[in-house]
Amino acid sequence: MAVDIVFETHGTTEDNEAGIATGWLPGRLSAAGRENASSLGARRRDDQIAAVFTSDLRRAVETAEIAFAGSSVPILQDWRLRECDYGLLNGARVADVHGVRLRHLDNPYPGGESWTQATDRVAGFCADLRPRWDGQRLLVIGHSATRWGLERALQGRSLAELLSEEFSWQEGWTFQLEG
Repeated sequence: MAVDIVFETHGTTEDNEAGIATGWLPGRLSAAGRENASSLGARRRDDQIAAVFTSDLRRAVETAEIAFAGSSVPILQDWRLRECDYGLLNGARVADVHGVRLRHLDNPYPGGESWTQATDRVAGFCADLRPRWDGQRLLVIGHSATRWGLERALQGRSLAELLSEEFSWQEGWTFQLEG
């Protein structure tokens, strides 16, 4: 059996709108982000989702809470789904953090972690989904590191290639965790 994983990003934050790389800071959804979360709920509420797994950072949790308010679908937080820890650069300008991403493929940000470490966390999360969630459809709400971790672990994509691409938003990505 397989686990069907749908990935969605958290809603737009005040930091996103200000050009800030939030990293491991909690972040808050903006008005647009709360609308994003409502739209996510409208898209996914009737999508046979067995559970929602979300990063424990406030912006992701808030997205899940808005999207699934009043629903019986359980929302489960997991710290391994967090964004990359930019260390001393958490809360710095996006250009200062993402402009040097490839330098931090294996070398941690000062006081933080590398992209390899961040995506390895996501791979560990994936490994723990079996056998409990075999045959189920799960929603994961997270960050760019979460998506890249899923692509690396479940599709074998090169992390260097992923870090070289611009992160472009879309209405969900689908992955299969095979048996």
